[in-house]
Amino acid sequence: MIRLHDISGGDIAGAISSERHRMGSPTTGMVLTLLIMSNESHQADATQSAVDSAREHPMRILTMVPRPGGDADVIDADIAVGGDDGPGEVAVVRLRGARATHANSVVIPLLLPDTPIVAWWPAHAPESVAKDPIGLHAQRRITDTAMADDPREELLIRARNYIPGDTDLAWTRLTPWRTVLAAMLDRHVSPVESAQIGVGKNNPSGVLLASWLKLCLNVEVTLSDSAGPGITDVVMTTAEGDLSLSRIDGAVASLSAPGVPDSTVALARRSSAELLAEELRRLTPDAVYGRTLAGVENVPATNGD
Repeated sequence: MIRLHDISGGDIAGAISSERHRMGSPTTGMVLTLLIMSNESHQADATQSAVDSAREHPMRILTMVPRPGGDADVIDADIAVGGDDGPGEVAVVRLRGARATHANSVVIPLLLPDTPIVAWWPAHAPESVAKDPIGLHAQRRITDTAMADDPREELLIRARNYIPGDTDLAWTRLTPWRTVLAAMLDRHVSPVESAQIGVGKNNPSGVLLASWLKLCLNVEVTLSDSAGPGITDVVMTTAEGDLSLSRIDGAVASLSAPGVPDSTVALARRSSAELLAEELRRLTPDAVYGRTLAGVENVPATNGD
């Protein structure tokens, strides 16, 4: 780890380049730039998740940590290249005092040329991430409504300000659920008449799943409170009987359908690193997420929302 004090964005870029040269490893191995906008409370976990993801997607990780207030108007940075931090490049940049409002100008000289740019807000995010000075650089913009004080209201904010290229980790968490549910529906031709989702309190993934099922099946979908963790069950009612997918322990789910023996499937809750790695595999807009997000206002609330 190299620590730099009272520097500019150009100084940080130069330090990364010098360290790469010393190690004999050119920057051309990086496939993208990840911009993380975080506060001090979340930056360590977010940066570590990005480092873990870099084992699949070698990248330059720039964690920007605005720290307004105080007497010093300076920029400090901690830099690591390769080594124990994986194949990527990492710079945790703290913008102190008046510099806290100038993250965009610091980022510009650090962006890798001719590579995609992804922006991630692991906690608080601006209302319109696409119009934010950092978001303007990015092809993909990742938020996490699960971290908001009011996740349902945060989903509505995301919906009102959605621009193709936006996505949310609450949606990414649904990928295994959507895969299993789609496979269940493919095997049963009887139309679904209604659906119910059991989900832990204030969980935005449950709201998105309800909106997605309503979009796909054009039926009434209701949410009910459960003890969690996360989504615990989905029951789809048909004329032949219920199709049920239930996960109580957060790891393994049981499948139940009329006329076939019950079975189990792995459906583990995933880490932030795994979620981030999935998002970085696809840098084009997710049209299904956009349509699903537009429907969240029509999902009835539970007592926990």
